Amino acid sequence: MASLERPSRRPPPDPVAVLRGHRAAVNDACFHPSLPLLFSGAADGELRAWDTASHRTASSVWAHAGTAGVYSVAAGAGLGNKIISQGRDGTCKCWVIEEAGLSRRPILTVKTSTYHFCKMSLVKSPSFTHSGRSGSNCPTSDVEPQRVAIEENAESHVVNPTEGPQEHGEGITSSGRNMMAIAGQESSQVELWDITSSRKIINLPQSSNANTKDHPIKQKGLCMAVQAFIPYESAGYVNILSSYEDGSTLWWDVRKPGLPLSSVKYHSESALSIAIDGSCNGGISGGADDKVVIFTLDHSKGAFTLRKEIELERPGIASTAIRPDNKIAATAGWDHRIRVYNYSKGNALAVLKYHSDSCNAVTFSSDCKLMASCSTDTTVALWELYPPKS
Repeated sequence: MASLERPSRRPPPDPVAVLRGHRAAVNDACFHPSLPLLFSGAADGELRAWDTASHRTASSVWAHAGTAGVYSVAAGAGLGNKIISQGRDGTCKCWVIEEAGLSRRPILTVKTSTYHFCKMSLVKSPSFTHSGRSGSNCPTSDVEPQRVAIEENAESHVVNPTEGPQEHGEGITSSGRNMMAIAGQESSQVELWDITSSRKIINLPQSSNANTKDHPIKQKGLCMAVQAFIPYESAGYVNILSSYEDGSTLWWDVRKPGLPLSSVKYHSESALSIAIDGSCNGGISGGADDKVVIFTLDHSKGAFTLRKEIELERPGIASTAIRPDNKIAATAGWDHRIRVYNYSKGNALAVLKYHSDSCNAVTFSSDCKLMASCSTDTTVALWELYPPKS
């Protein structure tokens, strides 16, 4: 049963800092996994690195020229001192973080020839052990987040992953930290790329008739969001969640590239964002409709399970994120709001109202101490929400 956002008497917190300097809509942001740096990409092609301690610009480069803009940015432990930017010019570029800031030129350009609105995804590995102990950089905390300020059943189609011959893709195992998933040249397909070699490894679905208009995946429309991950149960093989224009989400295992393990339709309109949690056992999804969905993944069956459906007063979620310690989740809304939820219970905690235009992305730092939101209003806001114990 869906739950509704409910108002609270306590006022929401203000951002601890607002980063100004972009001259166009800020489309995406990400924290460096170990350095006090935040990266943001704007619609005019500028990529900025910010010092999260001084709240000043560390450096900037014009990453993607013309009207292409920077649509997505990503950093991860597997990349070390590098960051990836994605533009609507059909390229993803790799930049080195030097003492003076970002390298003036990319050290690598991956020509994907894809032009769409789907942000790339680096391959995520579990940050939690089998016992549930956090392997992330977040200090432990037994405190449950408390509510501070609030405004205002889907069917799963499953293919048993153990049935049929396994189609093993060469090199698609736990070296996945150097890989990225993107929406493909064929708008309904998903592609997995090796970043270092600039080589496309696999298409999903991988079949002779995948590009025909009658193929069931093709009928789902454009791929709008992807999330690549390596669950414990996959023996190191990459899994991918992909969300589509018709509101559906598919679960892929690269060992069976012809068909998804499972298909579910949680949204009545385009599914625009999906995020997997730190244990790779569930996630959160948002779309163009008035729902936020929290779900779990049953790895033994290859199936989705709906855990919580949250109804919004205003439709449109552009981005979702889950803090590495799995305590809280956040969404970025078209209505200029950042909404924060208790991830385990699904109850709303806060609605943050700083931005004056559509919110395009939300992201958490690896130590769980900061959250960043970015907006069409050209700003990036930094927040401290329910910080874990040091």
